[in-house]
Amino acid sequence: MDIYTFLREFADSWMLLFLFIVFVTVVIWAFRPGSTKIYQDVANIPFRHVDAPAPEMGADKPAASKEVRT
Repeated sequence: MDIYTFLREFADSWMLLFLFIVFVTVVIWAFRPGSTKIYQDVANIPFRHVDAPAPEMGADKPAASKEVRT
């Protein structure tokens, strides 16, 4: 049996089973009870030190008059 045939049979059987088990383990780990708090904390990292609202677009330019001239 040459090496290609051996590796092909191994990939089609045991490696497929191994990768399926890894996939199921990762899914169970991601949806385990109690992980919601951790994921919410990680999702809020960009907003942790924001004490003020975001500046308006074009705040560095003088405010334009809102009057409409006819």
